[in-house]
Amino acid sequence: MIIAEQLRKNFGPLEAVSGINLEIPKGQIVGLLGPNGAGKSTTISMISTLYKPTSGKLYFEGKDIIKEPKWIKPHLGYVPQEIALYQSLSGYENLKYFGGLYGLSGGELKKRIEAVSEIIGINERLKDKVEHYSGGMKRRINIGVALLHSPKLIIMDEPTVGIDPQSRNHILETVKRLNDEGMTVIYTSHYMEEVEAICQNVYIMDHGKVIASGTQEALIDQSDSHTAIHLKFEGEVTSHFDALKKLDNVMAVNRVSDNEVGILASGNGNSQKEIIKSILAMDLGLVSFDVTRPNLEQVFLKLTGRGLRD
Repeated sequence: MIIAEQLRKNFGPLEAVSGINLEIPKGQIVGLLGPNGAGKSTTISMISTLYKPTSGKLYFEGKDIIKEPKWIKPHLGYVPQEIALYQSLSGYENLKYFGGLYGLSGGELKKRIEAVSEIIGINERLKDKVEHYSGGMKRRINIGVALLHSPKLIIMDEPTVGIDPQSRNHILETVKRLNDEGMTVIYTSHYMEEVEAICQNVYIMDHGKVIASGTQEALIDQSDSHTAIHLKFEGEVTSHFDALKKLDNVMAVNRVSDNEVGILASGNGNSQKEIIKSILAMDLGLVSFDVTRPNLEQVFLKLTGRGLRD
């Protein structure tokens, strides 16, 4: 659906986006993950034609939207970081006003407002002024505005910043529901757990560059991050530490108790299976084991040398 090739954006001497390549397939939730200043917002601003790229190519459904920016606009819903609503109007009046800007009117507009209100779950407060809404409710109306014209693609730029956990969960469930109904979603965040919960594919950005991309599992495997294996045995096992350390892909062995050890393993799932098979072959009386796989937070830390919110 979206293809970007060597996309670059400069603001004077500052290179905000440094020649990135993206491919956003139809019908997926794709996450742009990175700390503040990574280039996420600039990237989606170029996709939504708010910024013209300094160089590179950008296509929507095969059409060059740098040359023909109007091509994407009827098919695009955009949820900005900042609340873009009229505070003195009610939620309903905001939806009616923005629906008119999309060319909706009469019965069609009324039906779309009803449908969108049900999706964002705010029917009971729709007639209240926006200035009396909580931050989470304002975010929901912001999303509703972007959905009024039934877009093919919705871009959500940090849509859960500064809101309560209940509203945050509702927004994440809304995103999954929209995707289940066929909508393509580009979701930017610096909340790792959100991306882990909803995104099928992830682009990790830092300093204006894409430093890794793929499914969550692929990113974890590519990073060669270490896996923790906790093992419990029938009896004392500390005397076998040297033998355990010599197994392939074992990075370290730590004593938990006389009959429990922790192993730090490298490699992917296959190497961990081989470690367990080797331990079983040693006939040490293995009772149970628990494998803790790396997560995206660890992958990001390994790739960038810093935490996501640093």
